[in-house]
Formats: sequence, C-alpha cells, structure tokens
Amino acid sequence: MSESHVLLQSSKIKDSESIQLVNQVNYQKRSLPTTPLFGTDGIRGYVGEDELLNSSLAWQIGFWAGQTFRANSDRLAPVILGQDSRNSSNMLSEALSKGLTAAGIEVWNLGLCPTPAVAYLTNVHQTMGGIMISASHNPPEDNGIKLFNSNGNKLSSLIQEQIEAGIRGRWSDTNMMLCNTESLGKQHYRPELIAQYIESVCKPFEAIDLAGMKIVLDLAWGAAVDTAPAIFKTMGAEVITLHEYADGDRINVNCGSTHLASLQRAVKQHQADLGFAFDGDADRVMAVDSQGRVVDGDYILYFCGLALRQQQMLPNNTIVSTVMANLGFENAWVKSGGKLVRTAVGDRHVHSKMVELGANLGGEQSGHILCPHYGVSGDGVLTALHLSTLVKQSGKSSEQMLSDSFEKYPQLLVNVRVEDARCRQSWEECEPLVHAIAKAETAMGTQGRVLVRPSGTEPLIRVMVEAENMQLAQQWSDMLVTCTKKHLGS
Repeated sequence: MSESHVLLQSSKIKDSESIQLVNQVNYQKRSLPTTPLFGTDGIRGYVGEDELLNSSLAWQIGFWAGQTFRANSDRLAPVILGQDSRNSSNMLSEALSKGLTAAGIEVWNLGLCPTPAVAYLTNVHQTMGGIMISASHNPPEDNGIKLFNSNGNKLSSLIQEQIEAGIRGRWSDTNMMLCNTESLGKQHYRPELIAQYIESVCKPFEAIDLAGMKIVLDLAWGAAVDTAPAIFKTMGAEVITLHEYADGDRINVNCGSTHLASLQRAVKQHQADLGFAFDGDADRVMAVDSQGRVVDGDYILYFCGLALRQQQMLPNNTIVSTVMANLGFENAWVKSGGKLVRTAVGDRHVHSKMVELGANLGGEQSGHILCPHYGVSGDGVLTALHLSTLVKQSGKSSEQMLSDSFEKYPQLLVNVRVEDARCRQSWEECEPLVHAIAKAETAMGTQGRVLVRPSGTEPLIRVMVEAENMQLAQQWSDMLVTCTKKHLGS
C-alpha cells in the first residue's frame, strides 16, 4: 500500500491495527530517536528525508495533534497554521496540513507571519489550537514545529506526551479514545487575519504617538518583515529596516537577535533613538540604545516592571525570570522593593510559574517577554513597541534610561558542541565536570555563580559563569569550558 493511499484512508481510522499501519508506512525506512521529540520549544532539528524533521514526521505530527486536540476538546473547531521564511517551511506546512485534515480538522493557513500572530489568532477565534513552523533563532537549515492550545499558550507536557505517544504507535498508553473521522477536513488560506494581529499590537498604545522617534528594525530575513515595519509606521515612528525581505537562505545569518553588530552600526550611523533585532519568528527581541549599547531581556523586564508597578499592575511587585537572569538585575530589582522568582530556562517554564503566582510580568534574558496585560504570548514586536513608548513617555533618551538603571555583572556564556543527546542530558553524571563546578562555586562564593545546562533546541552544553568582575568570570569560565570539552565535547 502506498503512503498516499494511507493518507486518503486515514480519515477513517478506527482500530489499533490501522494506526500501526500508518506508523509502519511512514517509518519503514527510518526510526525515531529514543530521546523525547519535544524539547523546550516544540520539536526542532535538521530538515531532510534522512533527518529528524521530514514530510513523514510532519504528517504524523499534524494527524496526532489533530487527534489530541479533538480528544481534549468538547467541540470541533479550526486549527491556525503559520510559518517563518525558511525554505523548508512550505514543505512542512503542506505535510502538517495534510495530517490535520486527515484527522478531520479544518486548517486556517496564515502563511508567513510571526509566532505571536498564531498564538493571538488561535486565542481570539476560539480555535482548537495553533501550530507555528519555525526554528526561532536557529540557522536556515534547521526548522521546528511549535504547538499552542486553544488559549494561545504553549502545550502542556501532558498534551505533548499524548501527541508523541500517537506518533510512536502508543496511543493506547494515554488511555484516550481515538477520534473516529468520517470526513476529511479542509484547508483555507487566511492571510487577511494577520491584519487583526497588527491591530491588536497597536491597540494598547493607541494614545501614544511615536512621531519624532527614529527606530531601526533588524528583521532577520524572517517572519516579521511585513508586520513589524507596518506596526511602527502606524504608531508614527520613522522606520529604518535591515534584512527586510523574507529570505529562507539567510534567515538569522549574521543578523537578528543573536547577531547585533549590524544593528548597532545602523543605530549610530542614522543617529536613531532605538534599535530592535528580532529572531526568525519574532517572538523575542533584543534592543540597543542610541549609543549602540545592548538592552537585553533583563533591562526590558526592569523597565517594564517599573512602569507596571507605577500603574499598580504588578501583583506583589514580582517578576518571573530564569536561572539566566543577571545578578545585577536581580539586586537592582530587589533594592527597588521588588521580588524576582527564577525558573528553568524556557518561556514555557516562565509562563507556568507566572500562572502559579498570578504574576503579570516575566521573561528571559534572551528577549522573550511575557506580559498577559498586553498579549497572550511572548511577542518581540509588541515588546519593542512597549519599550519605545516607555522611552517616549519618560522624556529621556534611551541612553539616559539605560545609564540610570543598573550595572550588570560580567556574564560569560560559552556553547560547547556535544552531538550525543544522551551525553548532553546526563552531563551531571560526569564526575570531573561536577567537581570542577563545585571548585568554581566554592572559590567565588557570593561573588559569582555557575550554570551548566544542555540546550533544549541545539546539540550544545551551555556553560555560564557570572562574577563581580570580568577577570574572575574569565578564569573560571575557561576552566569549566576546557573541562566540558575534554569530557563531553564532540
């Protein structure tokens, strides 16, 4: 039986034998990795028929996501689908849509759009869920699949496990009934819905005019090439754009939120008030002030926290961030009367803790900011607009605002490539590295800290050392990186 025939018949799957048949056809030439498919931000990896992400797996993700959405919902509704500009995104979009429609789901395909557009539209249109195709800040050859629940939030671990159980042929392990599908769903192209997202970003700040402000936007050849300039122009700003076309060959290459040099040069060259660099799917942003100094997520959280507290919109004066948050930021926020709660790295963990505490502001040093008062998910463009309005309202320059805030502790972050996934996840079993970390922590005492963790999206071990002075940070960073390369490195 051909794969295409299985796709046509899959809408009437009724028993475990048929489920196994679909899995066997799609995976007869390859096997899934033994490690979990879902990382800290969905499923991510290289794209190609011999790689983790290919059309077969994307079809399976679509089909089993559709089944899981239906099993966890009391109604049948569409699923929103969006993508970034990567060359592989079209292929993955087509395969996902086929899987969803095979599960009897109606698909609203937005095409090129930021991740937060998918989250917002998923929420306001009361859909069953949303899916975004993007590998965020990763290089062009990578891609990823992010899934959202009906509220526009990242899927819980339980729902992810149910989808993965279906993909691995273990649907019965979840104690859920497979939904019988009597007819195929349909796909509809709905790019006009993106205008609703643009309007929603501008609405909280409609009383503020950015006229007179010159702002540089680095669009990273990615998902925000159309939306971000439109939003800032609507708000009255003079806009200068870099890397402003959708280009799947160059997305994130020496540009965007992880490569700020071109943005820093452009801000100084054009004597701009601010500059913003987005990642490939525009759910995070990094800023630079008028002198080209970096304004990362720690500073953005600090500025937004002060503003929300002044408006009495910051419950218990609490900000939620991650273990990566700088000690300088934490000390300054605590000194001002605030409280900082740390979580594991990943916006999903930040969001979970915010819900638990009833917090109204959280985020990551990488520029992923969560503020439910303004939006349902992390939104780089909305965050950039919020920071621009704070500068405008302050009557100060961005340079002055940054200088008046706090001094960050020197923080060195080095990525060590470790191809073996099992080795990455079990790094704490490496005794020489554990002993080296203990030695560094003892030596620095209260003057610094060490954080070693595996990346959830790339084959890397991240080694971070933070200390009161650069000499101390460099000394222990060099030692720990050398130790990590020797005992774990590829």
